[in-house]
Amino acid sequence: MDDQLGSPKLFRRPRKAVQQRSRICVIASVSGLLMASCVLYLIISLVSARDIFRYSPTFDSSNAIDTQFYDLKDYVGHADGWARGERVLFCVPLRDAASHLPMFFGHMRNMTYPHNLIDLAFLVSDSSDDTMGVLEKNLLEIQSDPNPEMHFGQIEIFQKDFGQIIGQGFSDRHGFAAQGPRRKMMARARNWLSSAALKPYHSWVYWRDVDVETISPTIIEDLMHHDRDVIVPNVWRPLPEWLGNQQPYDLNSWQESDGGLQLANTLDEDAVIVEGYVEYATWRPHLAYLRDPYGDPETEMVLDGIGGVSILSKARVFRSGAHFPAFSFEKHAETEGFGKMCKRMGFAVVGLPHYVIWHIYEPSNDDLKHMEWMAQEEVRQQREESMQKVYERVYGAGFLDVEDEWKEEKPLILRNTDSSRGARKIQVDWDDVDTFGDDLNGQGLADFDPAL
Repeated sequence: MDDQLGSPKLFRRPRKAVQQRSRICVIASVSGLLMASCVLYLIISLVSARDIFRYSPTFDSSNAIDTQFYDLKDYVGHADGWARGERVLFCVPLRDAASHLPMFFGHMRNMTYPHNLIDLAFLVSDSSDDTMGVLEKNLLEIQSDPNPEMHFGQIEIFQKDFGQIIGQGFSDRHGFAAQGPRRKMMARARNWLSSAALKPYHSWVYWRDVDVETISPTIIEDLMHHDRDVIVPNVWRPLPEWLGNQQPYDLNSWQESDGGLQLANTLDEDAVIVEGYVEYATWRPHLAYLRDPYGDPETEMVLDGIGGVSILSKARVFRSGAHFPAFSFEKHAETEGFGKMCKRMGFAVVGLPHYVIWHIYEPSNDDLKHMEWMAQEEVRQQREESMQKVYERVYGAGFLDVEDEWKEEKPLILRNTDSSRGARKIQVDWDDVDTFGDDLNGQGLADFDPAL
């Protein structure tokens, strides 16, 4: 028994079991290697955006001289785009803008965003003045400036007419009847410009109207550092003193409301809601009316519709398919429809209620009539004052001034006048009035004959 208990044969593993254990170890090792390979592949996929893992083609200059490669991950737009060297496409639609271009280029000279990173794109359409000539003149001046920091990047000018027949006067452009067709026509112009000018190396797209009067030189950086897909400032305009000095201008930046949605459901399919008109009561919160002159300019307001005076957008928004609807999109068109479309596509659309730029003052027809009346009234008052001076001169020469003599003679004339007579009281005794009828011997007053 002791020999059996101490025998090593009782603790020796069978040969077959050892082979199975080795096989299991090999399988486990292979499985571990496969899992490690999978994990490594996932890690490489997750960090594939880094340059070390990215595809960078090398073209033979002999057979691919004009071939260019763009990785669009490099042009998504960042909050500090000016430090990263990100290029901005500056889009400016023009129509009968010759009088505004000198002011516009004055603002352009003052811009702090590196000019060499700004590519300018102009669309001249349906103009009856010398917009093209004035544009070329100002471009030549700024691009030939002795200071190289004034020079902008690539400049493109496009010309295309759209058959626009609506006048450029304030009342023509802002009249209610013209809004629907005008918005759709402007949307077509914006789409033509952005589709023709946007390049793969642009990270941002900035839209600006040419008739902005006052704007910060840091406008692009001020909007860009919010790092939003679409962002707009608040837009006001100055007014004459007799109209109140200032007024909200752009009412196209707003949040959607229940009233707006209900109104949209009652309109035809092709109808276009235009904000700020009594014909379309939407009760929407407007960016313009929420302005506080002492408010924080960094405050953001989520928007649905936006105005087109000043828009900064990431280029990927347009590359993703967003555009300015030249048709009724959710009962809106052009910039308001663009805001709605971007929201529908999941982009962030915001406005800055306390960050304000100022549009020029354009008098309406009623303003012009009132100013004409004021001018006529001013002329009338000037004539009246001139005639009054003539009358005073004639009166002074034609009539003798005896005021000083009267002051001396008045006491002598009134010397013998009893001034106390006017102060004497006259008393009447009415005690016997009630006995008047007794003397008539019973006759009535109507039968009294004074001759008897």
